[in-house]
Amino acid sequence: MALRVVGVSGSPRKGNTEWMLRVFLEEVAESGTETELILLREMEIRGCDGCLTCEAGGAERKGTCRIRDDMEQVYPKLLKADGLALGTPVYFELLSGLLKNFMDRTCPIWPKLEGKPVVGIAVAEEGVGKALDNLRTYSSLCGMRWVGHVTALGKTPRQVSRDATVRKRLKRLAMKFTATLRT
Repeated sequence: MALRVVGVSGSPRKGNTEWMLRVFLEEVAESGTETELILLREMEIRGCDGCLTCEAGGAERKGTCRIRDDMEQVYPKLLKADGLALGTPVYFELLSGLLKNFMDRTCPIWPKLEGKPVVGIAVAEEGVGKALDNLRTYSSLCGMRWVGHVTALGKTPRQVSRDATVRKRLKRLAMKFTATLRT
């Protein structure tokens, strides 16, 4: 059975973050790994309302949320994935609201993400600030294995795609990630 990696883009537009995730996933796919990219901007995902219903059962929780929206389609994909790639544009030196909302809504399944390798991709205009810290903290809280990250600077959509060094760094990260998947 082929390994499976899911990328999640927290960008509200088609641009640098999505390009970086696509390149990363293409490189991972070179090893025979199945990949999928989830574009949060195309989904209807409401904010967590803090009801805590999803926490019933502790680590053995059912993995469901009482909010009925597109996260119902996302949960099975995350659970079937052998690894994850989280991508975000950086706003005010933090990750995007789309990605933060998504992370909050993984509360029903986060114990089941334990042990999965994860990478981070962040694009900023001037600096990534705390965005990578946000991604690493989330990964740690979920018990996932942080493999690494690639960051880039870019202000306009697709600007990063013109930087050959970014593609090389994505390829290196994909090779490291693929090796981690197989261990």
